[in-house]
Amino acid sequence: MIEMQDVYKRYPNGVVAANGINVHIEQGEFLYVVGPSGAGKSTFIKMMYREEKPTQGTITINGVNLSKLKASKVPMLRRNIGVVFQDFKLLPTLNVYENVAFAMEVIEEEPQYIKKRVMETLELVGLKHKARMLPTELSGGEQQRVSIARSIVNAPKVVIADEPTGNLDPDTSWDIMKTFEEINMRGTTVVMATHNRDIVNTIKHRVIAIEGGKIVRDEQKGEYGYES
Repeated sequence: MIEMQDVYKRYPNGVVAANGINVHIEQGEFLYVVGPSGAGKSTFIKMMYREEKPTQGTITINGVNLSKLKASKVPMLRRNIGVVFQDFKLLPTLNVYENVAFAMEVIEEEPQYIKKRVMETLELVGLKHKARMLPTELSGGEQQRVSIARSIVNAPKVVIADEPTGNLDPDTSWDIMKTFEEINMRGTTVVMATHNRDIVNTIKHRVIAIEGGKIVRDEQKGEYGYES
């Protein structure tokens, strides 16, 4: 599903955020990406959905070589990749239903299919009853669930999450993880960058640790391995 081969990323200021990364992620895996701040986790994540391009090396997702992908083809790529951010990135003037539907409207899906699919997805994340509410009327956890719904409404094969529980309290973080577990159990590959030691050590999955732009550890059912 996802493969990186000899990937390097050097920023104009000289910072090397990826330093010879090689990794293979199978369809249906759940992968945590951990490491200290500034280690290169966000760059690792962003290169997967072409927010950043590698300076050198090859990244392939579902058979598509991102390194050779034209900019005009990036929106098509992202139809098969859901992205969840720490700060939700919801459109404040649109209600819950409209925020989720927007992801389908931009690819010009049929209105009847949009309605059906959006309501199914909101039910999955437990927010069907709040479809007409604005983001400002929701708790932080509910806003994150809207963000998750938006990321999966097009049934992507991969969901990439960058610190999705970073702004949430512990109880809400566990609820959000239940949602990601449900998504993964349905066959979606989940790649999650996180600083949440308790979640990584309790809900066991494959763990990749990045330090100085290098993968220093790759373990099935691994531990967080850093001080919180």
